[in-house]
Amino acid sequence: MKVAALICRLLLGLVFLVLGLNKLYPFMHASMPPGDAGAWSLLMINHHWMTVIGIFESVGGLFLLSGRFVPLGLVFLGPICVNILLFGFLFAHAAIGSGIVVALLEIFLLYAYRSYFAPLFTAKAQVS
Repeated sequence: MKVAALICRLLLGLVFLVLGLNKLYPFMHASMPPGDAGAWSLLMINHHWMTVIGIFESVGGLFLLSGRFVPLGLVFLGPICVNILLFGFLFAHAAIGSGIVVALLEIFLLYAYRSYFAPLFTAKAQVS
């Protein structure tokens, strides 16, 4: 389990670090998807939303790669994984495979680090 978690953590961290940095400083060029997916992507790029996503992806990827703040990195990347899945399901059906892969890696890591998230499910939490 530890070896699998390490491999998944490094793989997911590397993916999000590289793709997040690519959103900040483009070094891998990709064509714009056709139709509504391209219009949505262009809207997010023109309004600098992709810059914000790139920052969150890069920071989350660094947290996973460092190994010191893995639960915080998973918290950073969780909503991004949901958005990748939603974009694939709603706009770009051909690209859903990569969204499913990163979501499965995220879910596995959430399970592997579940003891760090257990306090979030406390019923009737009190202010200290």
